[in-house]
Amino acid sequence: MRKLVKRGYLALILLFLYIPIIVLILQSFNAGKSRAKWEGFSLQWYSELFKDQAIMKALYVTLSIAVIAAIAATVLGTLAAIGIHAMRKRPQAVMMTMTNLPMTMPDIVTGISLMILFTFSKIERGYITMLLAHITFNTPYVILSVLPKLKQMNKHTYEAALDLGASPSYALVHVILPEISPGVITGLLLAFTLSLDDFVISYFTTSPMVQNLSTLIYSKARIGIEPTLNALSALMFLALLVLLLIVNRRASNPAKAR
Repeated sequence: MRKLVKRGYLALILLFLYIPIIVLILQSFNAGKSRAKWEGFSLQWYSELFKDQAIMKALYVTLSIAVIAAIAATVLGTLAAIGIHAMRKRPQAVMMTMTNLPMTMPDIVTGISLMILFTFSKIERGYITMLLAHITFNTPYVILSVLPKLKQMNKHTYEAALDLGASPSYALVHVILPEISPGVITGLLLAFTLSLDDFVISYFTTSPMVQNLSTLIYSKARIGIEPTLNALSALMFLALLVLLLIVNRRASNPAKAR
């Protein structure tokens, strides 16, 4: 009986979370503009979506920033994780606290802080500032994805490579990176997903002239929800779902990921 109640409770939570998304996806195939009446199945809004220049421009900004920010954050985060792992216990604890702090802070605090920084530095907000902001908030996630793999690695492997005549850079590329590659790839996918989905930090660190999909949807929703936004939201949900499934699969199957 208790097991049945737990499953029923879990089912109710999942229904509460996913029914609105299912309705949104179904509405993206509605032939009419009304959200209260089904007027037949149609792919019209998906066709209109790809003809909308503003949405296509925002899509380009979103994908380009997500790819560049994910790669940059992965490089910085991996090197930072290796450095933190090599530290002594007390400095390492300090650095881990500093790494965890941005992740526990509300996004609005991070967004406003970065906006003030860019304004104080007299950097005009736009594509570059949004990119820098995404690299900033993605890096801690990469660090925390790579560090567990460094702890699992045999600490004498790197020293053995140096004793055998390898240079530090050669040992880094051919010894350390292959061992921690599952964590690096997981961090890369996670950074890409977070960047693709971000709204709050993007809103505060860009200008009205440069918008990604989340800020564009917000500005359009204030006027009224268009059916093309239902189609866009459905595609974004499916894309993020696939990426998250890949990340979770790699995290739950370390042997297969390796």
